[in-house]
Amino acid sequence: MRSLEGEAIGVLGLARSGLAAARLALARGARVYASDAGDSPAARQAAEEIRALGGEAETGGHDLGRLARCGRIVLSPGIPPTAKVLREPSIAHVPVIAEVEFAYGLLGSRVIGITGTNGKTTTTALAAHLLQTAGIDAPAGGNIGTALSELALREPQPALAVVEVSSFQLAGTRDFAPEIGVLTNLAPDHLDWYPDVEAYYADKARLFRNARPESRWVLNAEDARARGLAGDAPGERYHFRVASPPPPEELGGYVTEDGRLKLRMQAERDEPLVHRSELRILGAHNAANALAAAITARLAGAPVEAIREGLRTFRAPPHRLEPVGEYEGVLWVNDSKATNVSSTLVAVRSMDRPFVLLLGGRHKGEPYTALLPDVGRARRVVAFGEAAEIVERDLAEHVPVARVDGPFDEVVRSARAFAREGDAVLLSPACSSFDMFANYEERGRAFVELVTRERNEDARA
Repeated sequence: MRSLEGEAIGVLGLARSGLAAARLALARGARVYASDAGDSPAARQAAEEIRALGGEAETGGHDLGRLARCGRIVLSPGIPPTAKVLREPSIAHVPVIAEVEFAYGLLGSRVIGITGTNGKTTTTALAAHLLQTAGIDAPAGGNIGTALSELALREPQPALAVVEVSSFQLAGTRDFAPEIGVLTNLAPDHLDWYPDVEAYYADKARLFRNARPESRWVLNAEDARARGLAGDAPGERYHFRVASPPPPEELGGYVTEDGRLKLRMQAERDEPLVHRSELRILGAHNAANALAAAITARLAGAPVEAIREGLRTFRAPPHRLEPVGEYEGVLWVNDSKATNVSSTLVAVRSMDRPFVLLLGGRHKGEPYTALLPDVGRARRVVAFGEAAEIVERDLAEHVPVARVDGPFDEVVRSARAFAREGDAVLLSPACSSFDMFANYEERGRAFVELVTRERNEDARA
């Protein structure tokens, strides 16, 4: 176990990842100063916990003098690289690293790294599920909700850590070098933070920065940008595809014309998995996620029998095309994790019935016209939140749009009024949640609670 005795570590952000990083640094003997610009009850509680463990912590601002005396500053993933505190000249000399980079340096486990614009959370959860079905201690961590520092605190260390890494986390890495790296796809995102899409893709490319000849890469064969992002990085490549047959020499996985998932980990030797209809996750895109996870699990040592069982038993993580329930003939689907246009486009294309689309939140810089013509199949788009005016402007000439300027419960009631028997109501906002909610999870939970309340009120009536 590597010691940090004598080191001074700064931590910016006191959400789950920042708290875990502070706890890990203190457990390894470091002196810790942690701070958060906010002063929420959760931040204050985290600061109290750090102080109880022997560290220093404060909320409502940052002490630049204390940060300047640190040897490293660990950045929580929720803090953008453009944050004002990071531009302060007094701390310019202090190296700033992502929480995932900090934890990686203290982790005793083999690491699988998974990134991409869309599908990375489902692929991470599914890969961990397949490995655990095979009896391998392989928890999911990183951007998926369990900080990597939490895994580094475990005793004993897990055999494998299946780590979802966002572009912001990758931007703060230097030594991060997964044994197996997965890139699900690429599309424009976070243009409210990045100057252009190429800067966003450049951070994603840091997944391959420390590639070695023994590295193994799992890439989307049908996404030219994702397939090419690895460039000439050393390591063996495995590809997955769902809409086209693989060339004979390609290793990885594919879907047959009749919908069967297969692996090809060795030339001219296919391993059948399951039929797409056996998957419990909605949408054609999830067949691609299933293949990416299956290839990853196979490379990590899972037998094909366990992979088959795991594919049949896996359920979608919350807020990712999650069926909430069906009542009065209307299916309600929670896809709150869809915080960009390309993710919403995937959700819209997965709908096999007429639907009402809930679209809005805090605008991220992408035009909603990119949803056309697929969103033209919607019975109605309900535009809400700060982006409502932009959604209405972009789409109203092409599809019926109802703008709701009130609270979220009015948004849900409006969707219910427009839906007919046999329809779906799809919350897939294509926006961040920060105008109304703390995060997309809170938005998704609110949606589920409101749907459940409406159903119960109908039952009582």
